[in-house]
Amino acid sequence: MARQYITTAIDYPNAAPHMGHVLEKVLADVCARWFRLRGDDVRFQIGTDEHGIKIQQTADREKLSPRELVDRNVPMFQNLYQKLGISADLFIRTSDENLHWPTVIELWKRLEKAGVLEKRTYTGLYCSGCERFLTKKDLVDGMCDIHKVKPQEVKEENWFFKLSEETAWLKKLLKKDYKIIPSFRENETMALLETGLDDVSFSRPKSSLSWGIPVPGDENQTMYVWCDALTNYISGLDIFGLAKEASHAKLTAGSEVWWSSATVTHVIGKDIARFHALIWPAMLKHAGVRTPDQLLIHGFLTSEGQKMSKSLGNVVKPDEVLAHFGGNPDPLRFYLSHEVPVGNDGDFSWKRIDEVYVSKLGNQLGNMLNRVLVMLKKEDTELIIPSDTENAAKTKKQWQEFAETLNTFDIHGALQQVMTAVDAMNRAFNAAEPWKLKGAEKIEALSRFAESLRHVSLMLLPFIPGTAQKISVQLGVPYAGAMLEKSFVITESMKQWGAMKDWKRVGEPSILFPPLEKA
Repeated sequence: MARQYITTAIDYPNAAPHMGHVLEKVLADVCARWFRLRGDDVRFQIGTDEHGIKIQQTADREKLSPRELVDRNVPMFQNLYQKLGISADLFIRTSDENLHWPTVIELWKRLEKAGVLEKRTYTGLYCSGCERFLTKKDLVDGMCDIHKVKPQEVKEENWFFKLSEETAWLKKLLKKDYKIIPSFRENETMALLETGLDDVSFSRPKSSLSWGIPVPGDENQTMYVWCDALTNYISGLDIFGLAKEASHAKLTAGSEVWWSSATVTHVIGKDIARFHALIWPAMLKHAGVRTPDQLLIHGFLTSEGQKMSKSLGNVVKPDEVLAHFGGNPDPLRFYLSHEVPVGNDGDFSWKRIDEVYVSKLGNQLGNMLNRVLVMLKKEDTELIIPSDTENAAKTKKQWQEFAETLNTFDIHGALQQVMTAVDAMNRAFNAAEPWKLKGAEKIEALSRFAESLRHVSLMLLPFIPGTAQKISVQLGVPYAGAMLEKSFVITESMKQWGAMKDWKRVGEPSILFPPLEKA
């Protein structure tokens, strides 16, 4: 059995979660669910990056301690992801001194022993929004290209990681062993290597940054973001076996296999791609830990064609989107998967998500299911799914193409394939005019559509799991009750036309996607 370890970037909880967080978590969740459904053994980790100056400054403004701030804000992320159906196995917090800190401290010690950390006085340009030092080549018109602010000049004594010495090694790694998806994002990273790398600040004076992990052996310095935050991917596995509490040790017992013998996939945004592609593997190399296998990079999400901004008043709150659809997460999950190709920027539009909900989910998918089931229930008889070599071959090809597309992380393309099949099914239903048929001929025609819907519900399971299960429940498929369990696997038999011999009758039809005014 193949083993998959999939992670996302850890979220910065200085404010409530936003739609960018949702885009990333839904993308990673679709991948994790698909891995499980195809029979892989999967571990899926998300979490929060809780240290740093922005947390410290926000806490000061709100007259809270940093600990009080993160303890207040982190549950907002956890609750949102639960509402969205994010199937993570572990939520890690970098403020966890029992699970996270021991691995970080051990990693620092290994890097120091390897001679790749050096303490020096440094004068540089610091962007508080990025929480990192910038070089002049990072600036556009003298400003941070991401936050559009002029960085402040800072002079202080820091520990540095000698990344500048890793250029040749990283070129070889990225060409052979560390895959970047999609490929055009790889080209961007390779271009960075051509311009040369700078050493990276790995600490800040405690006088500037007190909220963080102290540097071992140098208590006047606090670890900076890279050694702290990036290390969550292995601290959540406790690969060095250092978890302090028995509960953590039990949670992570044997977890090192998820790094040593799994395919490791990091799902991250394009703005932090360089850190995961360059700094992180170089750190692991000198700590004696193997490098990950692949980076899956997504773009940004705009609002009505513009960058989301409080000043523009176009910030979309995830909870408002969920409330708009009566708490059902699937319209939002569907929209992001259907409308945003992986790697590209996407746009959130209230008008467009309503259009997708009505046309794709309501009129095509929901209406198709309802028409078939209502007519079958009226007949009050068992299904007749005939052996059909044409449909069997067509179904086999659909599953092969669907799996190939999802296996290459083309989430958008795979969902488009499913909805193209649903659209074709609607046209075929109208052309067949089953309402004009009678007897066994009518039952057989309707049973064919029911069987096609059974396959559609399985294919939709990674994207809109709740809806996929509801479809199967209404169809009366025997395995429907188990579809949301992490152990559920789409077997080869399930993918064959007419293979469910114990499926005799359909269940009760109900509206999948109520009109928005009634949602």
